[in-house]
Amino acid sequence: MVKQLSRRFFIGTALGALSTGAWAEAPSVSLRPVVRPKGLQTGAAPKADALIKTASLGGQVEFAVMDVKTGVLLESRGAAAGLPPASVIKTVTALYALDSLGADYRFATRLIATGPLEDGVLKGDLVLAGGGDPTLDTNALAQMASDLKEAGVREVRGAFKVWGGAVPYERVIDPTQPEHVSYNPSVSGLNLNFNRVHFEWKRGGDGYDVSMDARSDRYRPAVTVARMVVAGRKAPVYTYSDGGDHDAWTVARGALGASGSRWLPVRKPEAYAAEVFAGFARAHGITLNLGGSLRSAPQGLALTTHQSGPLRDILRNMLKYSNNLTAELVGLTATAARGGKAVALATSAKEMSRWARSELGMQGANLVDHSGLSEQSRLNAGAMARALVRVHGDKQLQPILKDIPLRNSAGGINRDHPVKVMAKTGTLYFVSSLAGYMTAPDGTELAFAIFCANTEKRAGINRRAGGRPPGAANWNRRAKSLQQALIERWGLVYGV
Repeated sequence: MVKQLSRRFFIGTALGALSTGAWAEAPSVSLRPVVRPKGLQTGAAPKADALIKTASLGGQVEFAVMDVKTGVLLESRGAAAGLPPASVIKTVTALYALDSLGADYRFATRLIATGPLEDGVLKGDLVLAGGGDPTLDTNALAQMASDLKEAGVREVRGAFKVWGGAVPYERVIDPTQPEHVSYNPSVSGLNLNFNRVHFEWKRGGDGYDVSMDARSDRYRPAVTVARMVVAGRKAPVYTYSDGGDHDAWTVARGALGASGSRWLPVRKPEAYAAEVFAGFARAHGITLNLGGSLRSAPQGLALTTHQSGPLRDILRNMLKYSNNLTAELVGLTATAARGGKAVALATSAKEMSRWARSELGMQGANLVDHSGLSEQSRLNAGAMARALVRVHGDKQLQPILKDIPLRNSAGGINRDHPVKVMAKTGTLYFVSSLAGYMTAPDGTELAFAIFCANTEKRAGINRRAGGRPPGAANWNRRAKSLQQALIERWGLVYGV
């Protein structure tokens, strides 16, 4: 069932100044006098252009800051075409999902019997059917196996199959990313452990002992659907190939120390979940014959169902940890709920863009995914700030945003800073964004968006080299320092 947010979510009499025409003519300088609240620097506030010049980021810097009560644009800088917003897109995805699914929506993963269960014997197939749950983990599959036994199943005469068609399969979220990064996994309607597999190595004898498992805080089931070979080379660190029934990885011996571990992406998520579940079922005396994936939704009786936590909590964690797979899955599920059918990721992103332009007034929004991982998305800082003002009254987004602590001159967290920020960060190499709400020392609340991008430097990245490109870390630090400086300027100028 599609739930709609209240009309107040989209329309408020205080937002009359936010029409397209008023936005185009809005002033780009302060509408209020400069003040000097206690706890912030004294003297006139530094000009925004001076702060940007000092940061020396090159490329483009766009920002907008607005009063949430009046909807007045206080300052802005940037073109209508916008910049790559990176993970700030996840705030739009969160709003899209809340509007389409409702805050209490829960994802369901089911074990379906396609035949009758008689005297503990299932005379038909058993199907593990995913519902697009981004939080399904090894612990949940272990519990489902236990529940299957409690349901009275001792034997399955048919095959054990899986179905992930609730969300169309995507091999990767963004094809331009390195193959081995865990933040760019495959997408499916059946996902496990954020579609990551744990790779661990230890030096032993003449070589290395390696393992691949689907670990959680309780279990460490080994898997064969992802396999690793140590290769006698120094670079590249990782290679990947499709092994047919498994992900075939190699790692450079020269890159390994005495021991270590990391998470790698899973490219066969349905087979991954099937292998792990079958292992838990076997531990309960239920032997399953793996039968592959179904193309169409299974019909039959659900013997047990695992439900996720409420969408509100899932979105809070998505915004806190910036998990890309979660963003894609909630966005895809939201589009399916709105249109009545599952669609490909790119198509879903277009639908979310259309919704953002129509319902949030985000003119020019052109998003190619729901996570911000692609550099091809474009969003205008002014449109982002305007959307934040529009949704402020419903108090659905702000409580699930992350507390962003500001820092002192030494780089440490300043927990006594008089300006408080609740926002979403976004980071790609040579792209840094921040958008959300700030509260000035006197309690004045502002909505803001800051987008920084040096697309020329980003275009020069050697994507085959892997690792962080030269200069990216320093550029990112300067971008974050600029964002704090702008926020402190606004607290000083508008905290009246």
